[in-house]
Amino acid sequence: MPESKPRKRASTAAPAVKSSQPKPNPAWYKPVMFGLMIIGLLWIITFYISMSTLPVAAWGSWNILVGFGIAIVGFLMTTRWR
Repeated sequence: MPESKPRKRASTAAPAVKSSQPKPNPAWYKPVMFGLMIIGLLWIITFYISMSTLPVAAWGSWNILVGFGIAIVGFLMTTRWR
């Protein structure tokens, strides 16, 4: 009885090895992150000290939301800081 030929194994390339260390942030990341937090805080402080006339008088109480929005963007950047 004839013997069957053994199967040839398909050559598989080794998967690329990813480094376990994440890349560091660019040099501008940290100043922008802290800058946004400080600008948001200063926006809110300016609004309260000026009795609602500054930074933008037409926005009224929406200035608080703008200040918190700017600061929150800065705080959200802290989640990606390495």
